[in-house]
Amino acid sequence: MAKSLNSIAQKLMETGKGILAADESEGTIAKRFAKINLPNTLDLRRDYREMLFRSTTAMQNYISGVILTEETLEQQAADGTAFRAILADADVIPGIKVDRGAFPMPGDSGEKITEGLDGLRQRLTRYADLGAGFAKWRAVITINDVAPTRNNIRANAHALARYAILCQEAGIVPVVEPEVVGDGEPGNHSLERCAAVTGEVLENVFKELRLAGVELSGMLLKPNMVLPGVNSRERPTVEEVAQRTVSVLREHVPAAVPGIAFLSGGQTDEEATAHLSAMNQIAGKPWPLTFSYGRALQNVALRTWAGRRENFPAAQAAFTHRAHMNSLAALGTWSGELDKAA
Repeated sequence: MAKSLNSIAQKLMETGKGILAADESEGTIAKRFAKINLPNTLDLRRDYREMLFRSTTAMQNYISGVILTEETLEQQAADGTAFRAILADADVIPGIKVDRGAFPMPGDSGEKITEGLDGLRQRLTRYADLGAGFAKWRAVITINDVAPTRNNIRANAHALARYAILCQEAGIVPVVEPEVVGDGEPGNHSLERCAAVTGEVLENVFKELRLAGVELSGMLLKPNMVLPGVNSRERPTVEEVAQRTVSVLREHVPAAVPGIAFLSGGQTDEEATAHLSAMNQIAGKPWPLTFSYGRALQNVALRTWAGRRENFPAAQAAFTHRAHMNSLAALGTWSGELDKAA
């Protein structure tokens, strides 16, 4: 089992490729559609995902896996072709978001705990039968004047470990996502505060993973980058963010993990690409680093599509461009000049 899990993880970390996060909940995609004045309907959600998945050049050359929702895992394109078949034709591994969302943690700290463990073993069996090769569970760690608390870090780390071992039992690679969020209130924490919290979170997560018996060679990590809060006056350089992030990872992530796929965490498209490329220019890392982006891959494509099937080619070109740029970042060869020229 460990060998086959490792094989899936290695394929997801294929050189120059990354993971497309297309697992927006109905509420999240409703907000994104609202920004371009679109109603949140089943047909429009289907058309949008179809546009992305049928971006042949992007999917074949730059994407190794796609995180889906339950709806999308079983959905068909307008012509009746299952999305799973479209992904298989591009040699892309389908994944599935399995958590049920982050909910307020009891107490006054403004923290959240991710739920969804009840019935997860049975759901994972079904997802595996539908062809899901990997899964994702997101824990949200808030930074404010009183948070994160040790209780919240421990509770989220424990839930991540329980999720991960259930995934491996079902033959599914768990993508473990502990996200230290930078946009909570007041959102003015420093780069060093983020680094300290990220390190503490990762230390606790890997402690719980080991206690649960999770095979580290059969999982992937999806962490935040180390960044100051959104309302901080601190403006670190791209190189400072890259060095600080890699330093924290070196201290707390075992070399046995097959790879790290970053979330974009509210960065602009180009910021997420620039930081990833700078990290890949740092020598001596024991694991490959790539992307697992949602908004940072989809923003321009979503606006270009605008709910119209006739806009598919232009939207697919926009998506392919961002996927290509992030592929270069995963190789450490991206530059802003190249991005603008392309």
